[in-house]
Amino acid sequence: MGYTLVVADLGRLLLFLGIILAVAGLALILLGRTSLPLGRLPGDIIYRGKNTTFYFPLATSILLSIVLSVLLYVVGRFRH
Repeated sequence: MGYTLVVADLGRLLLFLGIILAVAGLALILLGRTSLPLGRLPGDIIYRGKNTTFYFPLATSILLSIVLSVLLYVVGRFRH
């Protein structure tokens, strides 16, 4: 009995993670079609050498962190 319960829970978890990945992928595709400069903000670090390129989206990461923090705060406030 216990084994089938674990497998069913694992199946639900994988299905949930798959849905989350699909939604995130769709959001990235839609964001790519807009003219938002995510990834090209002032403060994003780009170093181009002879044979290498280093890219660190610092400003984009900070902006996304702030937006997601506010969004999760609002969702948390509505849940209580």
